[in-house]
Amino acid sequence: MSTVRKAAIALAAASALALTACGPTEDGAAGGAGTPTASPTGSVSAGPSTSPAPGASKSAAPSKPATPSKAPAPGSTDPDFDVFPCSTFDVKFTATLAEPTTSSYLLKITNKSSKACRVLGHPVVTFGDLDGQATERGAAPGIEDAIRLEPGQSAYAGLMGGAKDGKGKTVDSIGMTMNTESDLKQTPLKASTPGLNVSPDKNSVTAWMNNAEDALSL
Repeated sequence: MSTVRKAAIALAAASALALTACGPTEDGAAGGAGTPTASPTGSVSAGPSTSPAPGASKSAAPSKPATPSKAPAPGSTDPDFDVFPCSTFDVKFTATLAEPTTSSYLLKITNKSSKACRVLGHPVVTFGDLDGQATERGAAPGIEDAIRLEPGQSAYAGLMGGAKDGKGKTVDSIGMTMNTESDLKQTPLKASTPGLNVSPDKNSVTAWMNNAEDALSL
C-alpha cells in the first residue's frame, strides 16, 4: 500500500472517531440517564407551612380585655349593683323636737358619702347615760326594699320619749347607730335633745322612712 493511501485511511479513521466522541449517545438521544434534569423552580418545605393566611396580619396584636360595664347611674334600681348598708361613717345625724308633750323627736340622717347606701330597719337609739335603748315601733321593709340613699339624700324616723308622768327620767342627748345586719363597729352619732323624757316602757322609734310626715305619724 502506498504512503498516500495509508495517510488517507488514517485521516478518515480519525474523522470518524471524532464524530463518534462529539455526537449524542443513544441514552442521551432517548432522554436517558445522561440527559440532565431541569432544576425545580421552588423548594419543598420539610414541615407544615407557617405562612399567614391571605389577608392576615403578620403579627397579630394581643386581644384587649373586655371593657367592664359601667355602674348604674345614681337613682338606679339595678338589683345586681352592690349597695352596702349605711353606717354612722356614711351619714350625719340630727334630732328636732316635734311634739313637746310627748317628747317626740324627728330623727334625720343625710348621706354625706360619695356613694349610695341602703338604710336598714330601725335606728338604734340610746339615751345619754341611761341603760337600754328605744324599742322598735312598726315594721321595717326587708333588705330588698330598704331605702336607698344617694349622696345628699335623707331618711327620717320618729322617736317618742313618752309623756312626762313622773315615772321616767329626762336626758339632754341621745346616741344613734345604724342597723347594718353585721358586726361592723360604729362610732355612735350624738344629737342634742334637751329635756327628753325617757319613759320606762313607752319610748320607741319607727323604722327609717322617705319623708318626715310618715315618720311622725306612726
